[in-house]
Amino acid sequence: MLRSIAFILSIAAAITAVAQGCPELAGARKVESDRYVLSYRTLPEQVAVSRHFAIEMAVCPKGGQPAPESVRVDGFMPEHNHGMNYRAVVKPAGAGRYDAAGLMFHMPGRWDFIFEVRGGGKTDRMTSTVMLQ
Repeated sequence: MLRSIAFILSIAAAITAVAQGCPELAGARKVESDRYVLSYRTLPEQVAVSRHFAIEMAVCPKGGQPAPESVRVDGFMPEHNHGMNYRAVVKPAGAGRYDAAGLMFHMPGRWDFIFEVRGGGKTDRMTSTVMLQ
């Protein structure tokens, strides 16, 4: 019974997202702020040390919030208190999607993706942790 209810709720959420023009990314991880839901996936899926990778993102404003004006992504290594040696280039891909290229983690360990979404004169910051071997 609980699985049926969970399934129905997930279908309703997907229909609502599509109705609001919110793009879906298959196999994506999600982070959110008070104003936005951001889903992302890395290309390739398995990020390797000292190898460039890209990120596909979809940004969805929550009810009544402004559309994003810009999106940024960076990486930070909390235990070492430093970021990446490369700056990602983020380009709009249409319909709430963004592509970031030129990322590279230069050492193994814990990294935080830091996503910044600017809209309505404010910037929302969201983080997602990845472990790199």
